[in-house]
Amino acid sequence: MLLTKLSRQKPSSLPSLILWRHLFSTSTAPVSFSPSSRLRTQYNFRPPPSLLSRHPKSPDPDPDHKPNRPGKKTKPQYRPPSSLDKESIKAVKSDLPFDFRFSYTESTQSVRPIGLREPKYSPFGPGRLNREWTGVCAPAVDPKARSVEEGVEDPKLEEKRRKMRERIQGEPLSAAERKILVESCQRKRTNRQINLGRDGLTHNMLNDIFNHLRRAEAVRIRCMGVATVDMKNVCHQLEDKTFGQIIHRHSGQLILYRGRNYNHKKRPVIPLMLWKPHEPVYPRLIKTTIDGLNIEETKEMRKRGLSIPPITKLAKNGYYASLVPMVRDAFLTEELVRIDCQGLERSDYKKIGAKLRDLVPCILVTFEKEQIVVWRGKDYKPPEDGYYPLDDWELCASSNKDKVSSSGGVDQSYVSTSNEEFYSGDDD
Repeated sequence: MLLTKLSRQKPSSLPSLILWRHLFSTSTAPVSFSPSSRLRTQYNFRPPPSLLSRHPKSPDPDPDHKPNRPGKKTKPQYRPPSSLDKESIKAVKSDLPFDFRFSYTESTQSVRPIGLREPKYSPFGPGRLNREWTGVCAPAVDPKARSVEEGVEDPKLEEKRRKMRERIQGEPLSAAERKILVESCQRKRTNRQINLGRDGLTHNMLNDIFNHLRRAEAVRIRCMGVATVDMKNVCHQLEDKTFGQIIHRHSGQLILYRGRNYNHKKRPVIPLMLWKPHEPVYPRLIKTTIDGLNIEETKEMRKRGLSIPPITKLAKNGYYASLVPMVRDAFLTEELVRIDCQGLERSDYKKIGAKLRDLVPCILVTFEKEQIVVWRGKDYKPPEDGYYPLDDWELCASSNKDKVSSSGGVDQSYVSTSNEEFYSGDDD
């Protein structure tokens, strides 16, 4: 009826007739998606689900979709890591024969903490390590086992470390080989260096050392901060944890050799700590009354200790290897010794005081006004262990001239000779 009426009209109405036919054709025709459409190729257009449900025979809207070939395995889609998905996380198994600690030079097993500042959350992440975190360390043996006494390391672990180190080191270096390695690690030859700071030798630093040893036979380590008070301990921990050998030392600069039989492909697995754990609570360093004195004598000694002139002033992140012999020399003539620590963190000079108490030895009097005051005690006797380091100019002269002994070897004043007894510049 409508078409007959439109056909009886004048010819001028033909364009309107074409328009009506076009509208009717677009409203009733099914939606189709051309593979060469600009909406999909250039604008990444995808039709809404309502159109797809109305026209199920339309092609796949995803242009990147490819049919799987028969017999070919599909690659699983990437899923970002999540701490809530514990099934996808596999615990790292490490067979290293020592306890994992945040710092190996600033912690000791001899002093037991009296409390924790946080719950026992493992800094390696939940379920990422096959060792239990005790709040202080991740022990290599089961912490619930009673076979090992508290504060004493399992002798089997020490023997295992010694055998691993002997197998990696192989034959000792000759004088010429040692000289070549020392020269190749100097500043004029390479800029590669590891900085050992206020936290000492940390756990994650072991991974950095092994990464450096992958490209070179030796690595230069610069030691600064609190850990340099006891450089003998720093050298021992480096050799013990990396299974290497320190072949040169000049003040705070060490050169660590990896060994003849070192193979980077067989390097030990070192799980990384994701954050720094809080330090546990240890007993107080300064007591209310000093042992052997009453309250009045303690107050008088603290007042007198703050008034005497200091023997030295410590710089921030400096080199403190000469501090122990300096205090010992002062105790030969003085009863009290004061060390100026202005500008240092309170935790830093507390650690320095704890090291002086064990190395000198002495009695801590006060930490007030950023000062360290120590007392030699009533029955003081100078130690006879010879813990006096060489002067910097002597070490520099020995390293530059490469003094050779009568037997053909290098002077042992700066070379480690064995696993247990080595010279770190602290013995005369």
